[in-house]
Amino acid sequence: MPHTLAEVFPLTPTDAAGIGFVLSRLPRTNAPILWVQDRLSRKEAGRPAMAGLPRDRPVIMVDLSRAADVLWAMEDGLRCRALGAVIGEVWGDPPALDFTATKRLALRAEAADVSCWLIRRAASPDLSAARDRWRVASLPSAPHPHDAQAPGHPRWALDLFRSRRAKPGQWVATYDRAADRVDLAAPARDRAVEPRDGAVRERAAG
Repeated sequence: MPHTLAEVFPLTPTDAAGIGFVLSRLPRTNAPILWVQDRLSRKEAGRPAMAGLPRDRPVIMVDLSRAADVLWAMEDGLRCRALGAVIGEVWGDPPALDFTATKRLALRAEAADVSCWLIRRAASPDLSAARDRWRVASLPSAPHPHDAQAPGHPRWALDLFRSRRAKPGQWVATYDRAADRVDLAAPARDRAVEPRDGAVRERAAG
């Protein structure tokens, strides 16, 4: 399946879960990442921490003022097939980020087969051509296997609320540090736990 445009909506504007999820979904290559932020995203949420990326993977950070400039830089970056991914962060619902703009990003990403992610902070999920649209929120960490007082693996709540490529659904994602992978499990329901609950997990591929 070719790479394309996906959108991520963090539950709260400063929640870092969206970035963690995006990083877990990137192709496993050493190709450079183009990361573009607008002024408000940079001011309110800060610069992304790159601790989870391999040391030898270059990240090209671009700081811009306007959402329109972020979209232009992303589209221009998608012309370069040498990139491993293009990530953009846009705050709110600027007029420049309309259906036409997302359509252009999706088509560019598919033509170049480059993964493209748009992190939408403090935004509403209006009309968009993004192929996958996610809501992401941080959850309390999983229990530590050896120390009840220590944090375990990081966890996120995932909601794929619109997709043209897969069936929408909700999951709890857990990052396994030792295996360097993200496992997806169905969220717990308010009912008796059936024997098979949580037994089947899907490995999230980048």
